[in-house]
Amino acid sequence: MSFTTPTAGPRVAVVGAGPAGLMAAEVLAAAGAQVDVYDASAVPARKFLLAGKGGLNLTHSEALPAFTGRYGERAPEVACWLEAFGPQALRDWAQGLGVSTFVGSSGRVFPESMKAAPLLRAWLARLRAAGVRLHLRHRWQAGVLQHGSELRFETPDGPRQVHADAVVLALGGASWARLGSDGAWVQPLGDAGLALSPLQPANCGFDVGWSEHFASRHAGAPLKSVLLDTRDSRGRQFRRKGECVVTSTGLEGSLVYAASALLRDEIAAHGRALVLLDLLPDRPVEALQAALARGRGARSLANHLKEQAGLSGAKAGLLREGLSAEEWQLQSRDAAWLARRIKALPLQLHAARPIDEAISTAGGVRLEALDEHLMWPERPGVFFAGEMLDWEAPTGGYLLTACFASGVVAARGLLDWWAAKTP
Repeated sequence: MSFTTPTAGPRVAVVGAGPAGLMAAEVLAAAGAQVDVYDASAVPARKFLLAGKGGLNLTHSEALPAFTGRYGERAPEVACWLEAFGPQALRDWAQGLGVSTFVGSSGRVFPESMKAAPLLRAWLARLRAAGVRLHLRHRWQAGVLQHGSELRFETPDGPRQVHADAVVLALGGASWARLGSDGAWVQPLGDAGLALSPLQPANCGFDVGWSEHFASRHAGAPLKSVLLDTRDSRGRQFRRKGECVVTSTGLEGSLVYAASALLRDEIAAHGRALVLLDLLPDRPVEALQAALARGRGARSLANHLKEQAGLSGAKAGLLREGLSAEEWQLQSRDAAWLARRIKALPLQLHAARPIDEAISTAGGVRLEALDEHLMWPERPGVFFAGEMLDWEAPTGGYLLTACFASGVVAARGLLDWWAAKTP
C-alpha cells in the first residue's frame, strides 16, 4: 500500500470494526497515525464472521473489467476504489496474514480453511501489534456532527467523550441488525444535512405468494440448474443459469440475489416483476415436447414427468402453481403446452423480503456528497467507508472486495488531507 506519509500522525477514530473500518485502521496505523477503533458490538466484524461460517467468499478471480461491471450504475466510482485495492491485492494481503487462498470452480476465491475466523484472528493480532486500539461495546452517539472533533459513545461504564483529529465512519448498512448493521446512523447524518439515498434490501429474496399446498410441501427445496430470465420496463435484461431455493413465501438464493437490484427496482416502479424460469435449461423444447408426447398409459402425470423429463419435487410442483384444478386438468394433457411451461414458467414477484433479512443493502451516503477521497467536504476530516455508502453488488466476493477497497481509499484520503493541513 502506498500513500502520503503525514508529517505528524493524526489521532483518528474509526467507528465500525467491520472489514472497511479495520482496513482503514490498518492503512492509517502503517502511516504512523494513532488509531482507535470503536464498535457497538462485543465482537469485532460479527457479520464478516457469520458470513464466513459456511465458506468465506473473499473475492472473485474474473478479469478486472468484468469484475468492475458487477457494480452496476456505481461501476465508475467503484473502479477507482479497485485501482487502489483490487481483488489481487486482497489475495496478496490475505497471504501476508498467512492465509492462502484458492479459486473455486465458479471462479470465487476462498481461504484454504474456508473460514473467516483464522483470517480475522491473524488480522486483529497484526493491528494490535501496529498500535491500533480496539474499543468494543462503544455505541456512537453522533457527537462528531455537533461538536467538531468530539465524539460521544455510550459504553457499559456510561457516556464517554473522545477527541479525534479525523474520523472514518464505517457503520455498515441495515441488514442483519442483530449483528450490528442496524442503520441507526441514517437519521443523525440526514439531520446534519448529508445527502442520503434510502436504504433498500440487496441480495435478497422475493415474495411470490405460493398456494398453501405448494408452500407446505416444498419450502426449503433447492431448484438446481434453472435459468432465470427477466426484463424490466426500462429494457434491462437479466438472463442467467444457476440455483435458487423455494421459501415459504417465494424464492431466494444466489441466482435470485444476482437479479435482485433489477427485480427490486421494477417492483418499486410497477408493483410487480415478471420472471420466467426455465426448469430444464439444458433440454431443447422440441426434444422435451417429443419426450412428453410419448404415451404414458396407466402411469400418473407425476411419474410421466419424472420418467420423460426428469422433473419431480418442487420443479414438478411449480408447473401447477397459479392454475385452477380445471385449467391444470385441461392443459396438462397437451405435451406442447407442458414443454413450453417447463421452459418458460412465469412467476410474478410482488415484494422484496424485509431489509433485515437481506444479505446486504443498497442506498446510503450519496457518493455525490463526498469527494473522491470519500470525505464529506462540509465536515472536513470526516470520511466514510464500506456498506454505508450508496453502492451495491451481487454476492460472489464483490461486496467484500469493495468494502476493503473503500477502507483503503478513505484512509489514504485522510492521510493526504492531514498532510496538506499540517504545517
